[in-house]
Amino acid sequence: MIAQHYNLIHVENNLLKQIKIKENQLKIAEESNLLYVAEGLQNELLKLQCQLSEPLDSEPLDSEPLDSEPLDSESEDVEIQALMSLLDD
Repeated sequence: MIAQHYNLIHVENNLLKQIKIKENQLKIAEESNLLYVAEGLQNELLKLQCQLSEPLDSEPLDSEPLDSEPLDSESEDVEIQALMSLLDD
């Protein structure tokens, strides 16, 4: 039960991180006037947000607060990861 709860939190945190990366990529694409890239990123972002809103499990979880603001180093990592993966694409 505890391991399942931990796994669900891990999945949710992973989705939140992926959403943050896509948001940063979208911002970069829009600032760079990359219209088709921005459109694709918007679609990917919407899919991730839908996954996050879907119930992950039939059992209710105890409400445990998630960090809404990442630490400065984590924020920089997400931005760098977003930029690097955008360049890879």
